[in-house]
Amino acid sequence: WSHTPCFLFHLYFCTRSSGQFPLTQNMTVTEGGTVNMTCRVEYNDNTSLQWSNPTQQTLFFGDKKALRDNRIELVRASLAELTISISDISLSDEGQYTCSLFTMPVKTSKAFLTVLGVPERPEITGFTKPAMEGDEITLTCTSSGSKPAAHIHWFRNDKEVQGTKEVNATGKSFTVKSSLQLQVDRRDDGVAYTCSVEHVSLASNPYQVTEVLQVHYAPHVEISHSMIIPQEGQYFKLECVSKGNPLPEPVLWSKDGGELPDVERMIVEGRELTITSLNKTDNGTYRCEASNYLGTSGAEYLLFVYAKDFPEPTSDPNAIGQHSPDHALIGGVVAVVVFILLCLIIALGRYLARHKGTYLTHEAKGSEDAPDADTAIINAEGNHLHAEEKKEYYQEEARNVLHPMPENLGYTNNYALREEYVKCINVNHI
Repeated sequence: WSHTPCFLFHLYFCTRSSGQFPLTQNMTVTEGGTVNMTCRVEYNDNTSLQWSNPTQQTLFFGDKKALRDNRIELVRASLAELTISISDISLSDEGQYTCSLFTMPVKTSKAFLTVLGVPERPEITGFTKPAMEGDEITLTCTSSGSKPAAHIHWFRNDKEVQGTKEVNATGKSFTVKSSLQLQVDRRDDGVAYTCSVEHVSLASNPYQVTEVLQVHYAPHVEISHSMIIPQEGQYFKLECVSKGNPLPEPVLWSKDGGELPDVERMIVEGRELTITSLNKTDNGTYRCEASNYLGTSGAEYLLFVYAKDFPEPTSDPNAIGQHSPDHALIGGVVAVVVFILLCLIIALGRYLARHKGTYLTHEAKGSEDAPDADTAIINAEGNHLHAEEKKEYYQEEARNVLHPMPENLGYTNNYALREEYVKCINVNHI
């Protein structure tokens, strides 16, 4: 027990020494920004703390500045903490920083400083002003200085389109390019192409640049008219609607291949041709032409002037089609009626054929060898018992055929038909 105080001393020293361990934290900062590097220790028995940079140059030893760099400042120095500040950060400041606690042995802690390279604002190249319809052009968006490499997106107006990306390292930063190939047509005239650069250092505010494509193309001409059915005495207007870039100016009007015949009534103002007080002499083909340096386009309108008493047209351009007879509906009704009639005829034919066979079956039996109709009917099966009565009856009917009375016309026809029917049976039998 004589050594107990010494043992207790070493146990206390070892415990305190084990708690003397510097604590640091990795940091991320944007290029050009400011970062604080902090080193803490839980227990410190008057031992100094030190910060050194990635090249092992001492920055601060306790509260003493060791490196002449105006960007580095002391924030706080105590037995439990050493905090320094580095401003105007550059990519070269990135690396592993070391905090040292000068115990025996020296204890250290590492903190990695990550510097984000902010991308430069993008530029778009490859625009030809103006581009010609049918040309193939390549638009390229370029942004340099990003770390890590930035992402580039293309938009045609508000719709994203895919480009071809290329990344090149330049020292610690990257240059990013994205190319977009286009087959230019007139629909691209006035379209805005936007290049958007996204990067972690920009948060949710990407850099964007926009260029508007200008496309030159040959004219295209159409003629619009002010009414559907022009009538004598009315005011009539034709408009030459021309599209092209550059805008085709002026437009030229002609009639039937020559100049306008009546300049007092046929007034040209800009793209419009107005004819006052229409008459039959105004009938003909009117043509307008428009040109620019890429070509010429023309359109024609055939004018026919109707008489004054022609039914007044409706103001609705589609009204004629809406109020005219529906030929499809009429044709459908007729087809249905014809179909029903055909069905009735077929049904009636089948009905007659069925009853004809029944009549032959029940009344023609025994009539095959009869010399005349009376005998055939009398000899028919089931008629022998009343043969004389039937004979007298049909003889009376025969007289009605020779001398028919109006009230007996029906019976006469029945008898004649019956006689013809029996003859038919005999002929078929033979």
